[in-house]
Amino acid sequence: MSRIGSIGGRLYRGEVSVEFVGRRRRWYAISGAILLISIVALFGRGLNFSVDFKGGSVFQFSAPHASIAQVRSTVTGSGGGADAIVQQVGSGSKASWMVQTGKLAYPQAVKVQNGISRAYGLTVKQVSTTFVGPSWGSQISQKALQALIAFLIVIVIYLSIAFEWKMAVAALTALAHDIVITIGVYALTGFEVSPATVIGLLTILGYSLYDTVVVFDKVRENTAGLLGSSRSTYSQAANLALNQTLVRSINTSLIALLPVAAILFVGAGLLGAGELKDLALVLFVGMLSGTYSSIFIATPVLAQLKEREPQFKALAKRVALRESGGRAAKRAAAKGPAAKGAVGQAAGQPAAAAATAVSDGPDVEDAEDADYESEDTAPAGEKVPVGRTAPRAPGPGARPGPRQQPRRPTAKRRPSGKKKRR
Repeated sequence: MSRIGSIGGRLYRGEVSVEFVGRRRRWYAISGAILLISIVALFGRGLNFSVDFKGGSVFQFSAPHASIAQVRSTVTGSGGGADAIVQQVGSGSKASWMVQTGKLAYPQAVKVQNGISRAYGLTVKQVSTTFVGPSWGSQISQKALQALIAFLIVIVIYLSIAFEWKMAVAALTALAHDIVITIGVYALTGFEVSPATVIGLLTILGYSLYDTVVVFDKVRENTAGLLGSSRSTYSQAANLALNQTLVRSINTSLIALLPVAAILFVGAGLLGAGELKDLALVLFVGMLSGTYSSIFIATPVLAQLKEREPQFKALAKRVALRESGGRAAKRAAAKGPAAKGAVGQAAGQPAAAAATAVSDGPDVEDAEDADYESEDTAPAGEKVPVGRTAPRAPGPGARPGPRQQPRRPTAKRRPSGKKKRR
């Protein structure tokens, strides 16, 4: 078995564990800092919308030996404006240019087209001109917002039916986390927001929810019947579920990120700017954020909500009491037999019960089973300490042994009348 596979097996069996839920304050602080930076960048710098949203003119032409400064100077000198966005598409002999300007009147657009054709020895037909109105971009934004609202409503209904409403709240918290961080990255870096970016943003929501639902399904499996025992709290069971699905989440994310990274870094270097690059960028950022949120945000938020319920509060107290008793018994075993009796008396149990707890381990349920067995087999009117089993009644014709005879309550023993033999 490979090393990664062995680590995954040990995580699944609980032999090794990474504390995710118990350190949720640390993850909340990290996410809070990232969210704060994203919000400040969003309101401070804003988003760089493409011409599809704000309207304008787009000029495309082939000029392999030109530079960005030369193309910008040509467009500005022809009346295209100083705020023109110049992007190179492709590289080498197949390199072409895409220039986005503000909204230009038809005579101004023709003037820019003629200036580009004269500067690079092209015909007018070799310079493609496209006029985009702002209404098209606003329609895309409205449709995307409607799709997002419908998506969230359906997700809440599904998670509430399939799981419970608290899991739906935790999943929506992780989704909001991913959306804000992805938008904040665009605001910080100044990347252009195009219709492909909106499509990618809706795509990463489904990916983030997929990973979260897989973890929640394992959490539900681990917490089934949890209230009937005192072995672990809800947070401990949820943390075990995270460890059991950790390797799967990492492998799924890496496999999904490899082709996206190839499109983003390799394809962008060969093809330059374009819709494919915009789509790959938002997918790359969103998948990273979605993997992080499903592990460090969604499940800790769910555990925090569940631990507020009265029954799970009582469970946490029982588990803490059981763990404290086990630790005390182990300390008593290390100190000696006299300390064992002191631990048992301090816990309200006989010294023999404390010694049994030390030898058998701090298992409350085993002690209770021994208690029930002693009550079933003890003679009437006689109490048997916890951890001991009363002798069974002798069968017919059997001669009772010395331990099976009941003790006499008399303080003094009568002389038997027999002399001891020397």
